[in-house]
Amino acid sequence: MLMNNFTLIRRDNLTRARLGLLDTPHGSVETPFFMPVGTLATVKALTPEEILEAGGRVILANAYHLHLRPGVELIRKMGGLHRFMHWDRTILTDSGGFQLYSLADFRKISEEGVHFRSHLDGSMHFITPEMAVEIQEDLGADIMMCLDECLGYPATRKEAEESMRLTLRWARRCRRAKKTLDRALFGIVQGGMHADLRSQSAEETREIGFDGYAVGGVCVGEPKSSMMEILDQTLQELPVDRPRYVMGVGAPEDLVECVALGADMFDCVLPTRGARNGLLLTRKGRLSIKNARYASDESPVDESCQCYTCKHYSRAYLRHLYQSKEILAMRLNTVHNLFYILELMQGIRESIREGRYAEFRREFYMHRRQESEESTMQAISS
Repeated sequence: MLMNNFTLIRRDNLTRARLGLLDTPHGSVETPFFMPVGTLATVKALTPEEILEAGGRVILANAYHLHLRPGVELIRKMGGLHRFMHWDRTILTDSGGFQLYSLADFRKISEEGVHFRSHLDGSMHFITPEMAVEIQEDLGADIMMCLDECLGYPATRKEAEESMRLTLRWARRCRRAKKTLDRALFGIVQGGMHADLRSQSAEETREIGFDGYAVGGVCVGEPKSSMMEILDQTLQELPVDRPRYVMGVGAPEDLVECVALGADMFDCVLPTRGARNGLLLTRKGRLSIKNARYASDESPVDESCQCYTCKHYSRAYLRHLYQSKEILAMRLNTVHNLFYILELMQGIRESIREGRYAEFRREFYMHRRQESEESTMQAISS
């Protein structure tokens, strides 16, 4: 039984951007939205309260990692994932397809499922599509993902077709295995960078019938132009009345473009991982706080930002913390990056609501071009 959990509120006139409302057991969330990645039931360096304050309403956790540590049985005994991690809003769990792809040396894929060696202690494990759904239901996820085979880049047509067909067979098994009626299960479209395979995958995934649809296997090393071409095509082939999720995409420019193509949901480690490595996101572009030019810079990371970090700390202090390897550097950087991304998504939603997304998109790039021109002039005059 499919859930009627998505309401389309408004469409943009000049692009395919859309404003929607996704209902889940732990609240309704306006789309488009970005999910901070909390792989191990935590968004690194932040408390749940800080995520809420920044505007986060959905967190992504990973069933593969939680299955290995601390174990699903423990989390279930503790009252489920929401109670365990002190997050009473929506949780989406990834089945682990991408992790099994990234740990290729530790796993073997068969028709029945995936045999893999734990990256923690070397112990052997086996997960079927049915088990992947059961694990996510036991965790208490609001939104669950089918087990899929995530294909890397480059891949031959034969490899992409075999992977796509296996993902479809697993999707049918996941659909039959779902027991909970109030939790959403998303199918995943694969097919590599081959347009006809993506079309076939989208068609057959639609025929199986899911509560939402995701596009997987992008942002895995392919050229940006190829990724956008595939997303442009694939998103148009997904149902209008269901949420559309682009997996693993989170660079600001990519979010703006994917929304214009009709995407509703996103996740990516870029804001949080980048923060821990000194990469800060600003309205004018990326900023590396490691750069010596910020050693005595009294300005905030972004003068237009109202996050806690920008209100209280200078670039010079943040650089000092980072160079000193202080834990506070990771926290303050993450607070800023997550606030920036979530505020960007809020601006996107408001612009669609007001019928001015095309204008918002132009202004987004205008600020970036201005910074690029200023950087060029500084380089010429130095």
